[in-house]
Amino acid sequence: MGASATDVLVWVSGSGLAIAGAVFLFGVVLRLFEIFLLGRAPDLAAPREVTPGSGLRTIWTRSLPPQGMLRRSPVTYVGGYVFHVGFLVVVILAAPHIATVLNLTGIGWPGLPTPAIDAVALASIVALVLVMIDRLRNRVKRFLSRFEDYFVWALTLLPLLTGYMAHHGLLLDYTTMLSLHMLSAEILLVTLPFTKLAHAFTLFIARWYNGDISARKGVAS
Repeated sequence: MGASATDVLVWVSGSGLAIAGAVFLFGVVLRLFEIFLLGRAPDLAAPREVTPGSGLRTIWTRSLPPQGMLRRSPVTYVGGYVFHVGFLVVVILAAPHIATVLNLTGIGWPGLPTPAIDAVALASIVALVLVMIDRLRNRVKRFLSRFEDYFVWALTLLPLLTGYMAHHGLLLDYTTMLSLHMLSAEILLVTLPFTKLAHAFTLFIARWYNGDISARKGVAS
């Protein structure tokens, strides 16, 4: 006898979530170990300037569009900001996600109203689709894209899309769609540390390092 939709939901909300969380934590620790503990050759040159704020300054400046690029690539920058901020808001401030963390750790926090999360999720989905259309229509971006770029795009879209569809009762029954939502989120967790998605936690480390080391060498970052 095959597993029912309820059986699948029980597994993804229990064992599946535990496995995904363990793999995610292992991957994050491994990547951070590579970054911080494998080491680099010591910089023996005297610094060109004192650099206590250079790393933070680079984090800020690299988070803004370079001059003129917003006009040249509005979909890339506007869509990118909408998606990244929206995805973070949905993950952290959706009431069901907070309830899941509360059940697992005993830690909770206030969330946003459901209509607000719904609007943010939809905006993020639309932004992701528009960014992909722009990539496919742009010859240079299309040439530079590899399988991993399309793969991680799909991995990122699916949790948003299935969560939105589960909430609105679209396509499949709620239990099945919720199972797909949780499964897609767990696949995202498992793959995140081992793909380009790792920039979610290495981005600011890299920008701080680039800003700090560039300032030591007396060059702009």
